[in-house]
Amino acid sequence: MKEKPNILWICTDQQRFDTIRALGNPYIRTPNLDRLVQQGVAFTRAYAQSPICTPSRASFLTGRYPSSIHVNRNGNAYFPPNIRLITRILADQGYDCGLVGKLHLSAAHGRVEARPDDGYRFFKWSHHPYPEPFWPTERHDYQNWLRQEGIDWDQAYGAEELDGWPKEGIFRVGITAQYHQTTWCANEAITFIREARDSPWLMSVNPFDPHPPFDPPPGYLRRMDVEKMPLPLFREEELESQLAFRRIDHQTEAPISPHDYEARRMVAAYYAQIELIDEQVGRILGTLEETGQLEKTVVIFMSDHGEMLGDHGLLRKGCRFYEGAVHVPLIVSWPGHFIQGVRSEALVELIDLVPTLFEMLDMPIPPELEGKSLLPILTGRADPSVHRKFVHTEYHDALRRPYASHANMIFDGRYKLVVYHGHEIGELYDLENDPNEFVNLWYDGAAQEQKNSLMKLLFDKIMLLTDPGQPRVGLY
Repeated sequence: MKEKPNILWICTDQQRFDTIRALGNPYIRTPNLDRLVQQGVAFTRAYAQSPICTPSRASFLTGRYPSSIHVNRNGNAYFPPNIRLITRILADQGYDCGLVGKLHLSAAHGRVEARPDDGYRFFKWSHHPYPEPFWPTERHDYQNWLRQEGIDWDQAYGAEELDGWPKEGIFRVGITAQYHQTTWCANEAITFIREARDSPWLMSVNPFDPHPPFDPPPGYLRRMDVEKMPLPLFREEELESQLAFRRIDHQTEAPISPHDYEARRMVAAYYAQIELIDEQVGRILGTLEETGQLEKTVVIFMSDHGEMLGDHGLLRKGCRFYEGAVHVPLIVSWPGHFIQGVRSEALVELIDLVPTLFEMLDMPIPPELEGKSLLPILTGRADPSVHRKFVHTEYHDALRRPYASHANMIFDGRYKLVVYHGHEIGELYDLENDPNEFVNLWYDGAAQEQKNSLMKLLFDKIMLLTDPGQPRVGLY
């Protein structure tokens, strides 16, 4: 490839797969993401390799599974120094790399996380919008920007009162759009994009939203039609059936019926956050057009994992593998180089992005990578409906919860198997006949052959990921 493209890599935090209007959600307004769908390839069956932030981000930035690089938890002391990030590799290839927002490759609670050798020259850190005591304000770039703008967080956050919208709880009124962290992320990305340089660039845009608390700007809440929002996927019998999983890590300790809280209002606030994200994506794409860089830039839009959003009585995230938690949006665009307006139903993993970048840049793909390049699909050389035979997601003591859970999920496009190691219970769903995952076939005698087949496939997958260690240099 004669000229290396720029790379705009947008990763939201905790955004479900079903949150883009062009991809089937009629309750949300996402005109800029819709445009991106039309300009590129939308992978409609993309899966994160963990339902938790740090292991997911570590995996898609390395092209390897979390357990392969031993980054399985949130709250780690450090990122392994022997593991190279794609941003470090591209920086060594002459890319000018920048980041705004989250990195979250190690613990970021009560401290600024310990940066690995990440390759970022431009680094504007904001793990979470909130100031101290969560993060040291003097090194929190978003909070420093607010102070420079003369904005006091405690006075500005939730300052506008809206009927029906509380100031506390999982959904609430946030700071105005002008001073929102998502807007600040876009501002800094635009500043980076406008810099004069003689090299290609990579910009990682990592806003905290739509992660809980769901606290969009008041103007975005005001325009939401709460009564028209969909209710979470739920059946009343799940109040009892979900209790069987109470010894499995999850941020929801007991199932909650959407009829026992304002579920539609929660969904509206979550969608409002995504509408703000969409608007800021539009600003960034507009800057690429204005500066003549759109056709020179690969755009990736994705999320690190999903959000349960009340489905099956669960909120937030944890050691569960429902579609809302592990199925994420993934759109890749490069006008004039990649095919456009294609919706690929191929099974895809987020670790497939790193080998895609290697192949796109005519770089040899390292043998230790476990991802599989998407470039043949993106360039129209391969059937967009076929990529992987199955996808694999894992969870290994990822959250600090009362119980340390370990689990693996495998999904072959129809059947999804979830094994909770050390427990008798598990999950098996036929998504062709039960797309909302209400009927657990784990104990169904008629499904045992399918269960055993997937169990062997999962066992083989895990065993074949075993790292042989040092390179072989002799016969003995």
